[in-house]
Amino acid sequence: MFETSLIWNDLWFMIQGAGTSLAITFWAVLGGTVLGIALGLARSVAPWWINAPLGAVLDVLRSVPLLIQFVLANSLKSIVGISWSPFLIACAVLALYTAAYCTEIVRGGILAVPKTTRRAARSLGMSYRQDMVEVVFPIALRVALPNWIGLTLGVMKDTSLVLWIGIIELLRSSQIVITRTQEPLLVLMIVGAFYFLMSFPIARLGARLEKRWREND
Repeated sequence: MFETSLIWNDLWFMIQGAGTSLAITFWAVLGGTVLGIALGLARSVAPWWINAPLGAVLDVLRSVPLLIQFVLANSLKSIVGISWSPFLIACAVLALYTAAYCTEIVRGGILAVPKTTRRAARSLGMSYRQDMVEVVFPIALRVALPNWIGLTLGVMKDTSLVLWIGIIELLRSSQIVITRTQEPLLVLMIVGAFYFLMSFPIARLGARLEKRWREND
């Protein structure tokens, strides 16, 4: 007969950790997406002397492991004199990390619009703003959405790294429960189910939007 020392308080503790993971994901994706859209637009139209240094900074954010970024940011806050909580540090670092990838997603979506399409729009008398809003953005959104969904799901899983700066998110809460119950297999199966339940609605939303766009073509 199946027996476990897992109790409701353990499950509630992990649910609270899942809530922390979702909160960090929400603010990181929101901030990173807004910044990524702005930088993606800038990179698609800016001259090389702006594009080159901006691209170099984004390359650093994409290349340095996220764990190192968390630890450095959390350590440097006292040197700089910033009294941010670990939660704010986690959101800020993940937002910049998200923005670095989102910038290229947005830029790729904009550059995927054929030049002939844009020339046709301008030849019909559209202004630059109308061309961007009514022609470029709708096409770029369709191109960028699958990659953005993948980025969002990746950021959600990357929140597991914030345990290194003292935040009790889903994975860290499960480690604490494992220490008490000594049942790693059961606890990790539950954690995996939590991650699936958090990720599945986002993936389905993206698939639903893509299907609706195909039906409207």
